[in-house]
Amino acid sequence: MKRNESEPRYVISIAARMLGIQTYTLRYYERVGIIAPSRTQGNIRLYSERDIELLRRAKTLMEDLGINLAGVEVILRLSQRIDELRRRTEELESELRELRG
Repeated sequence: MKRNESEPRYVISIAARMLGIQTYTLRYYERVGIIAPSRTQGNIRLYSERDIELLRRAKTLMEDLGINLAGVEVILRLSQRIDELRRRTEELESELRELRG
């Protein structure tokens, strides 16, 4: 069974350890809009597998490619939009096949 990638499961200290960064860095990324972790009723941040993957991509863009945080934000938003458009295109193609079929 495949785990739900969007299910919040990691507290900030575990997420930071998984990524090899400090917790204050995660808080800063949230403040500038790179990530938006889920919150518990007690206001504790919880990160999903999808959040961790997004943060890994951001870290790679900054550390390996030298892209600044503003550039990373633009790249991540564009990537997300491309994924959304790709999914919608697949849905529409599927509907078209059903109508023709």
